[in-house]
Order: sequence, then structure tokens, then C-alpha cells
Amino acid sequence: MFPMPKRRPKTTFSLIALALGVVVLLAILYFLKLDIFIAWLLARGVVAFGLYGYDKAQSKIGGGRVPEIVLHMITLAGGVLGAWAGRFAFRHKTRKPAFLAVLVVSTLLWAGLGYLHYWR
Repeated sequence: MFPMPKRRPKTTFSLIALALGVVVLLAILYFLKLDIFIAWLLARGVVAFGLYGYDKAQSKIGGGRVPEIVLHMITLAGGVLGAWAGRFAFRHKTRKPAFLAVLVVSTLLWAGLGYLHYWR
């Protein structure tokens, strides 16, 4: 048979984040019956928190890391709450200005979207 092509970490972790995000979103909607906006933020936050924790654990043992672009994308996609929590809980990515910039931009973006969703 033909050998399977090796996936890049960016692709692998992006697919994992996408799949986990869908599963967590559906679970939140089904079990908690929350508004879609809040459910989206919670689902993406759970995934972002998990990725930050996994990446920190891997950094300590020298294992395969989550690419920074994946962490940025999950944050921008709504994982801002989990990214902030992961940053503080794991003391991870605190010395990289790009992470703080993405977190601040994401926070402002999702706060603005929340304002438009609920009060406009």
C-alpha cells in the first residue's frame, strides 16, 4: 500500500481544535440550552484552555508543541475566555507580546460582537 503522508502539526492541531469545538458546542447547546453566542464562546474557550494546557505540558517535557498560529486562531475564533484563563492558570505564553496583542484584539472583537448581539 501507499504510505500515509505525514500531517503538519498546524493541520493536525487545527483539525483537533475544530472537531473538539464542534463536539463541545453541541454538548453545551444540548445539555445547558444556552444562547448560541454564549455557547460558542464557552465551547471555543474550553478548547483554547485545553490547548494552552497541553502546549505547556509539552513544553516541559520537550514534546510536540501546538503551533502558535493555532493558538492565535482559536483565540480569534472565540476562545478568548479560555486563552486568558490558560495564560494565567498555566503561566503560559506570558513573555510573548504577540499573544497579549491577539488576546486584547480578540477581547475587544468579541465584546463588540456581544454588544451587537444582545443590545442592538
